[in-house]
Amino acid sequence: MIQLKNIDRSYKSGVGQTWVLRRIHMEILEGEFVTIMGPSGSGKSSLLNILGLLDDDWQGEYWFGEQAVHKLNRKQRADLSRRSMGMVFQSYHLLDDLTVAENIDLPLSYKNIPSSERQAMVADVLDRFRMVAKKDLFPSQLSGGQQQLVGIARAVIHKPALLLADEPTGNLHSIQAKEIMELFRELNQQGATIVQVTHSGLNATYGTRTVELSDGWIVSDSARPKLQQSEEGRA
Repeated sequence: MIQLKNIDRSYKSGVGQTWVLRRIHMEILEGEFVTIMGPSGSGKSSLLNILGLLDDDWQGEYWFGEQAVHKLNRKQRADLSRRSMGMVFQSYHLLDDLTVAENIDLPLSYKNIPSSERQAMVADVLDRFRMVAKKDLFPSQLSGGQQQLVGIARAVIHKPALLLADEPTGNLHSIQAKEIMELFRELNQQGATIVQVTHSGLNATYGTRTVELSDGWIVSDSARPKLQQSEEGRA
């Protein structure tokens, strides 16, 4: 599904550059549940932002299926993201002035879908996520776990090929976190391809593969147990 080849990401720092990702080579297969881990500053969120097409300032090759993302302009990348990806954020990113049902409907508003069909899709997702009774409430009236459920429902309603999650349980207590991770596992078992960034070793156990970053480099990948990067390779 995804191939990253020689991806670099840096920021200007004074008269020089600060590297946050270096020579990232990675393949993600359809149906995988990949966990990206590493200490703060290792490049986890930067890598997720590139995968989610939220960042354009990188070098290298990014293939999404047969699509050469590195050759697309900003508008084409935005269209690809809306069409094929769903994003779940740690801080939920719900719109405060929209109800639960309206927040979930938001991705469908970008598509040429009749209103009646959209309403049916929202009703189906509300039922699936056991949120029917909350459909007319606003985000401020929900618990953190309920807000995250709405965020996930919004991310998956248009059946994206790829679901990305940035610390999806970071603001939740342990019971809520377990419910969210079990939901991710269920979505994966139903065919969703998922990439999550997390500090939680427990969350990683719900996935099928773990990739670890350190100082912008991939230092381990459970799909490639013999992965080694010599000091010469990092020079």
